[in-house]
Amino acid sequence: MPRASAAIPDPAAFLAQADRIRTSDHPRFMRMLAQIHRDAPRLGPAEQWHLRYLDAWQTGYQGDYTKADPKLRAIAEHSGNPALAARASALRLIGLGFTRRYEETFVLADRLAAELPHIKDPLARFQVLINLSQAMLLADKRDLALKYARMIEDKPPPGETLCPSRMLQITIQYDSPRLSSSSPEFHRAIETCRAAGQPVYVNALRLVMVDTYLREKQPTKALALLDRIEPEIRSSAYYEQMESAAELRAQALLALGRLAEARTAALAALSLSDPNEISEALKAVYEVLYKIEKKLGNATAALSYFERYAAQDKGYLDDVSARALAYQTVQQHLLTEKLETEKLSRQNAMLRLQRALDAKAVETGRLYILMLLLIVAFIASWLYRLKRSQMRFKRLSQHDGLTGIFNHQHFIGEAARVLQALKKKKEQACLISIDLDYFKQVNDTHGHAMGDAVLKQTVAICKQELRPADLFGRLGGEEFGILLTGCSRHQGLDIANRIRIAIDATPMGDGDRVITISASVGLASTEVSGHDLQRLCMEADAALYRAKGAGRNRVVAHAGTGDLFVTEDASRPAPTRQGDATALYVAESE
Repeated sequence: MPRASAAIPDPAAFLAQADRIRTSDHPRFMRMLAQIHRDAPRLGPAEQWHLRYLDAWQTGYQGDYTKADPKLRAIAEHSGNPALAARASALRLIGLGFTRRYEETFVLADRLAAELPHIKDPLARFQVLINLSQAMLLADKRDLALKYARMIEDKPPPGETLCPSRMLQITIQYDSPRLSSSSPEFHRAIETCRAAGQPVYVNALRLVMVDTYLREKQPTKALALLDRIEPEIRSSAYYEQMESAAELRAQALLALGRLAEARTAALAALSLSDPNEISEALKAVYEVLYKIEKKLGNATAALSYFERYAAQDKGYLDDVSARALAYQTVQQHLLTEKLETEKLSRQNAMLRLQRALDAKAVETGRLYILMLLLIVAFIASWLYRLKRSQMRFKRLSQHDGLTGIFNHQHFIGEAARVLQALKKKKEQACLISIDLDYFKQVNDTHGHAMGDAVLKQTVAICKQELRPADLFGRLGGEEFGILLTGCSRHQGLDIANRIRIAIDATPMGDGDRVITISASVGLASTEVSGHDLQRLCMEADAALYRAKGAGRNRVVAHAGTGDLFVTEDASRPAPTRQGDATALYVAESE
């Protein structure tokens, strides 16, 4: 018979040791975790909770944040250990962010920030600061994220180093123009984490370095560094880093013109990802695959990958908006609660004052009336400010912050409502999708300030051609949607082409610099497609892709018979308001 393994003499010390080496020696951590599980029935309550924390950490490390969250929440609420509860709550922040439960993320972040001065355990405080910094980066509050990252350096707990703080500071400042592959703080952070024996953090920084090499158009250096670090990444088995390494390898190989290898790397990155998720990594992978198939002349495959890239791009922009909206919502709720607390406090003060005034009613009558008026004025002022704040918040939630027109979500909701009303009245409508041609080059060449100016001027041009009843919204990036109510297909083509010509003919800029830009337009009509919004959107998008595929700067309308499209050529004059169709021709789809 095989001999049973000896019991662990000091389970608490054994668990603490495993806790310390989670990221520095992950294979050994896994062996220790398996060993302590064999002794689990003999553990006391405190050791049981610590073991459950390490199990939950490992579940999140493998990328299964949905499964890890209820385990961490149970530890935070029932373990009875304040330090372990704080660590579990801090770890929940990352999982909630990855699973896009943004309001819960920022509510929990606010609670932990309030509790921070009362957290006495050095390791718990250390981990709370790390995760608060990452949560603020998720909300794009970089100043706050940097503040928490630097607070980590004040009092690191025994056995911990400055590695997490310096890695976070590099991550937060990654988009800064002054941070390059040769920046001293970059290399100092890597050396700090290497000296601390933290391979997961070292590899995270090296992956940022690879991305920096690619931004600096040094794909050979990027590939060489990836070749060096990928064995360590596979050894640590950290899901996020394996996915990122595959995606960066595909970009580097594409930049070097090694198309077959780039395709293999991109497909490997896809195999590591959930196809239903929205992420920057997936967006980059689909962009690589699209460019490869385009270079190889595979038009069908290229179009398929471009559509997925476009969906990822839209999804990513929507996700950024959702994060910002969630953060604003949480802050608004906190402000309302604060105002309610202040209101109750003042009401209590009023009652105390009223009791005092009752004792001297005759002498202080005038003072009583004056105080009452002041209180009424205060309450009225507070209600007014609260109402104004709510109205402003409602507008922010419905309108695009840059252009002032409807945002994607509100436009879709209003369009569906209007289409149903038009269907009952048996009236027609047209849905127009507008996409600015080569807009990314405007941002890359002239900067985002010029890009913002172009978007605003485009909106102003479109508004000149629209009627009060028409709906106008920004669907994401440089794409816009217009619902023309009470409008036939030929009238819709007329309006769409006038918009296209006006955009093409109008110089745009932000002062000293002036550029010209064109737009591709897709149109779907209820005469052909019916009043279902989803179908109109699909057919308008299909027409838009046809416009781009046909050379851009043109209007394409879905015709609805035999998969034909009516196309407005940019080189021909626009049809008149009376329906002059001399500039129209029919092109069969591929």
